[in-house]
Amino acid sequence: MDKAGKGSAGELVGAGSSPMAMGRMGSSRDDDINSSIRTAETIMRLLPIALCVTALVLMLKNSQSNDFGSLSYSDLGAFRYLVHANGICAGYSLLSAIVVAMPRPFTQSQAWTFFLLDQVLTYLILAAGAMSSEVLYLAEKGDVSITWSAACVSFGGFCHRAMTSLVITFVVLLCYAGLSLFSSYKLFSRYDAPVVSYDGKGIEIPTFQG
Repeated sequence: MDKAGKGSAGELVGAGSSPMAMGRMGSSRDDDINSSIRTAETIMRLLPIALCVTALVLMLKNSQSNDFGSLSYSDLGAFRYLVHANGICAGYSLLSAIVVAMPRPFTQSQAWTFFLLDQVLTYLILAAGAMSSEVLYLAEKGDVSITWSAACVSFGGFCHRAMTSLVITFVVLLCYAGLSLFSSYKLFSRYDAPVVSYDGKGIEIPTFQG
C-alpha cells in the first residue's frame, strides 16, 4: 500500500511538473499581468478626461463686465488655444482608453501609434499652458514697455477663473507626461528596431515595421 501510494504521488508530482503544465501556468500568469497592465493604462487614460473638460468649461464661461468694460476668454488667442487643446486632449483620452480596454493582442504598430500620439498631445497641452501662463502673467503684472496694463486689477474674477483653468491644465500635462513615459516603456521594452544591412558598404539602418 505504501509503495502504491508513493507511486501515485510520484505520478501526480510528475504530471504537475510536466513542461506542458508549467507552460499553461506561465501563460496564465502572463495573461493576468497583461490584464492588470491594460486596466491600469485604461484608468490612466480616462483620468485626464474630467480634468480637460473642467478646464475647458471654466475657460469657456470666463467673462466679466464692469465699469471698465468687458473681457472674455475669446478676446485672447492663448486662452482660445487652451480651450481647443483641452478639447482635443479629452477626445483623444476617451478614444485611446476605449482602444486600450479592448482585450486584443498589442501589436508593434499600435505601440508606435500610442507612443507618437502621446508625445504630440503632451507637447500640445504644454504649449497651451505656456502661452496662457505668459498672457496671465502680463494681465497680472502688466508691461509698461509695450503699454500693457495690469488687467487683473480691474478684472480680478476673470483672472482668478483663468488661473484655476490654467492650474488644471498643468495637472493634465502631468498626466500626459506619465502616459508618454508609460507608452515609451511599453514600446521599447517589448520591441527592438530591426536592422537592415547593406552588403559591401558596412551600413546598418534600423527599420520599423508594424
